[in-house]
Amino acid sequence: MLLDVGTGAAPLGRELMASGEPLKGHILISHTHWDHIQGLPFFAPLFTPDAQWDIYAPRGLGAAVRETLAAQMQHDYFPVDLDQLGANIAYHDLVEGELQLGDIRVSAHYLNHPALTLGYRLQADGATVVYSCDHEPHDRALAGGEGEITGADARHVAFLSRADLVIHDAQYTAAEYETKVGWGHSTVDYAIAMAREAGAKRLALTHHDPTRSDADLDAVLADVRARTDFGGLEVFAAAEGQTLELRRKAKQTHEEGFRADTALDAALSATTILGVASSAEVIEPLREALDKEQLPYAIAQARDVDAALAREHPGLILLEATPDAPALAEHIRAHTAETPIMALVPPDGWPSGVERFAEEEIAAPFSSSYARARIRAALLRHACRWVRAEPATDEAARLASLRELRILDTPPEERFDRITRLATALFDVPTAMISLIDENRQWFKSTCGLDAKETPRDESFCAHAVASREVLIVPDALRDDRFADNPVVVGPTRVRFYAGHPLITSDGACLGTLCILDRRPRDLDARALQSLKDLAAIATYELEAGRRGGGLRPPPSLGLNVA
Repeated sequence: MLLDVGTGAAPLGRELMASGEPLKGHILISHTHWDHIQGLPFFAPLFTPDAQWDIYAPRGLGAAVRETLAAQMQHDYFPVDLDQLGANIAYHDLVEGELQLGDIRVSAHYLNHPALTLGYRLQADGATVVYSCDHEPHDRALAGGEGEITGADARHVAFLSRADLVIHDAQYTAAEYETKVGWGHSTVDYAIAMAREAGAKRLALTHHDPTRSDADLDAVLADVRARTDFGGLEVFAAAEGQTLELRRKAKQTHEEGFRADTALDAALSATTILGVASSAEVIEPLREALDKEQLPYAIAQARDVDAALAREHPGLILLEATPDAPALAEHIRAHTAETPIMALVPPDGWPSGVERFAEEEIAAPFSSSYARARIRAALLRHACRWVRAEPATDEAARLASLRELRILDTPPEERFDRITRLATALFDVPTAMISLIDENRQWFKSTCGLDAKETPRDESFCAHAVASREVLIVPDALRDDRFADNPVVVGPTRVRFYAGHPLITSDGACLGTLCILDRRPRDLDARALQSLKDLAAIATYELEAGRRGGGLRPPPSLGLNVA
């Protein structure tokens, strides 16, 4: 496994080619600034036809990883384009989350940098390595290594927690940082303070300033050792060609987390950003950043926040840090507790006596690129509450059975419409549907209370019921990490409750569901669940009427239980 592909990838590639070992592996790219990807075209194993490589990098709101990497190999810059690499290469867009790569468990975590950047926590055989490069203190006051660690910096400490080895950005001294604020890099003092607080065992300082010699690095380390208590932390400067060994330990157990390779494009496209600010020094650079990001946004005054919340249904709120901001943040959370708030800090810092009201912040003056990266990370982090359903294990046969019925795209029929009307009355819900899950869409044979014929499959709750072949009940979608940021939840439909019973035909194919929706949280008791099952059986019977060649009466064994 490789972490980034800077110029060191060239000699490493030559070593791998000479080794005679099978050429396959994983490349984790933290971000696509040139110093982290320039070695890619010179990594010889990528030109070997029998080689297999998987390349992972953070997905922003624009180009995918493959497109970004291909850009540096366009003919204006390089004689060989990406398509001419001979190896079998798979590209993977990542967000904050987890994935399993062979025996290594990888946790991806957003860092603080002017480009969207991921750090990686690698766990295998009971040992843990954290790669955190490039990263800047969230709270600039921590650059000197002292101060209370809160908010996003505390989350960074948790990412480093109890690692056997932390490889951390440490480009600047505290004195140098004063003129490098917003450039996206840490100080030596900050890296030590974070790793020490995290209880890490060893810290490799890296991303050395290119103007420093080896003697300069030794001097920086000598200075920090003379005035800093490392608290048992081993600190050293990473060196080219250095080899480190970690001892195996008892394997750790892990709870399943959000998958880092989950696609989130549609969730983000449905997101509006609300800026609540009044000072031009905050509003103008914010507008510039949001315009470049091409995301829908609105700017409102504090006095108009209630109307803006009702109108925009924002997925992220950017709130200027003023003396009244903590009370306003509390008011906003009382109305929309699930929407994240990011503080916009004016150039002269936090107003005196004002408590921090947000875990994340953007401190002015800030560049457009820095603001864009911070907003992207916040959006993507909180958009990670939308999970697409996996295809059914018998997907090909299921789709064949669905198409054999020849019911897709047929006109409405009373025999189905009476079922959805009855469902809305039985369960006292505004919406009921007979939903059929096609390859890339869910198509509605009947709807009551919804003016739509189909929606994308990615947005479908019903697709989850089809994949599991079991009834799916979601009492409150906003509190369920599988659905909280789904467009049908955060968008105009505003779904809060869902219950869907799978429609499984006589040949064993699960074609869709009979489902009910509500805009308020609720649940189903056992009697109501039986009624949903009965209606689903009738709907399934009607779906197969054409296959039977007539006879539309429900089986005599069915009986409705009115809740």
